[in-house]
Amino acid sequence: MSNNDKIKSDKQRWSSEIAKSKDRLRRFMTTSSVEVPSLVTPDDLKGWDYETKLGFPGEYPYTRGVQRNMYRGRLWTMRMFSGHGSPEDTNERYKFLLKKGQTGLSVAFDLPTLMGRDSDDPWSEGEVGKCGVAVCSLRDMEALFDGIPLEKVSTSMTINSPAAILWAFYIAAAENQGAKRECLRGTIQNDILKEYIAQKEFIYPPEPSMRLIVDTIEFGTRELPQWNTISISGYHIREAGATAVQELAFTLKDGMTYVEHALERGLGVDEFAPRLSYFFDSHLDFFEEIAKFRAARRIWAQVMRDKYGAKDPRSWLCRFHTQTAGCSLTAQQPENNLIRTATEALAAVLGGTNSLHTNSMDETWALPSEKAAKLALRTQQILAEETGVANPIDPLAGSYYVEWMTDKTQAAAEEYFKRIDDLGGMIPAIEHGFPQREISAAAYRYQQEIDRRERLIVGVNEYIDEDEKLEIPILKITKEMVNRQLTNLSDLRKRRDKVKVAEKLAALREAAVGTENLMPHFIDCAHAYVTLGEMVGVLKEVFSEYTEPAVF
Repeated sequence: MSNNDKIKSDKQRWSSEIAKSKDRLRRFMTTSSVEVPSLVTPDDLKGWDYETKLGFPGEYPYTRGVQRNMYRGRLWTMRMFSGHGSPEDTNERYKFLLKKGQTGLSVAFDLPTLMGRDSDDPWSEGEVGKCGVAVCSLRDMEALFDGIPLEKVSTSMTINSPAAILWAFYIAAAENQGAKRECLRGTIQNDILKEYIAQKEFIYPPEPSMRLIVDTIEFGTRELPQWNTISISGYHIREAGATAVQELAFTLKDGMTYVEHALERGLGVDEFAPRLSYFFDSHLDFFEEIAKFRAARRIWAQVMRDKYGAKDPRSWLCRFHTQTAGCSLTAQQPENNLIRTATEALAAVLGGTNSLHTNSMDETWALPSEKAAKLALRTQQILAEETGVANPIDPLAGSYYVEWMTDKTQAAAEEYFKRIDDLGGMIPAIEHGFPQREISAAAYRYQQEIDRRERLIVGVNEYIDEDEKLEIPILKITKEMVNRQLTNLSDLRKRRDKVKVAEKLAALREAAVGTENLMPHFIDCAHAYVTLGEMVGVLKEVFSEYTEPAVF
């Protein structure tokens, strides 16, 4: 009997004995559509080949990581997502985090900014500075980074529909500091497809929205070679209730769609692809998340090389930022969120993330307090400096279970790719409501499992403290913060050159009607202190606003 036959026979015997056991067997839950076996052996990895499935770190297909030495060469970037109140308030938080050892800045914008509205817009009332920082103009961007040299930091901005305009504010602020465009490093999220799928912070219809994204890709390729002009985001897809497989499949398919639109513009794939990046969620199913990250790298490398013909190995790299799962945090017993976040962060590190944000324990109650934000940062620092996990590269490689899960996750994602292609691609699939329905069904199943206590959540449906009291500090957005922002915006409107504002808006409108790249016009408007809402208003006149069709 061969060794493989013996393993297969032994596994059958073991499975039979387990089935006959009278011991209570827990039902183990997974957040993906992949059914997890109780035991994985070499028999489950038939045809598995080290070279084609793994290779060495820093080599195709990058399953083991995008760098040869990974964290032995440089730790992941600790990029804590932050923003609240006025730009002045957030500037203080940035300086606090940098002083505590943060290595990259990440801007959270408030809802009016995300929707392209100024703070004094009637629609903004009650939301200014609440879920992030309010930024309406170049003045606000200058205040946000006052005393922070933009040539020396890497900045990520989570902004989508109006991303090109906020990026223009950032470029103009850097230029006013004396920085050169080619020296600026950072990322704009700029991922509109996942807005239609999950987060719903869209403004324009898909066609003009895709034009704006390709404008930024083209402009960045020519003018800001160190900038990632799009961070294709699975995070918000997962937070909306998607499974791990759905997050992976829909996110990578979005990425392919952006590549195809940039190619249609006439850009060469190796011109822009090295600056594409991704943004993933790290949820609670530890090994599943690690497998998802490893599968993402392998799929993207194969697609970029074999489907789109990229020749530059940098174009094959799936570089990604990770944020721990906000949807896994609980309002009940919020200190427990420290443990959840630490576990999710460890999965991201073992999965080979390139940068990481760790959520704060109080985020189901409010934006993070200074204490909670510091503890979240310390979580990363302890992982990096004390646990030894940064020493080996892809230490779980060769694990029967991890390799099996990686393969199964890839296969399940590729099945989704086929279904989306059958619908005509990602944009028609979105218009048909396909990913939205898939995510909605997954979210419903997940909640049913909690309600039926098939899935246990500590402090929510198990180990409950009936007399629990909230004993952590909560950040408050005060009237003073909001009034400061409104006063600054009012003063700006009075002081700026109104004639120049009108000229720049007219030029922007004319360019939007045509086909030229809009980024230079956004930067010109920024330097004239045209506001976000004014520029978005012009684009709405030309592009119209998008109304989502009802999906059941």
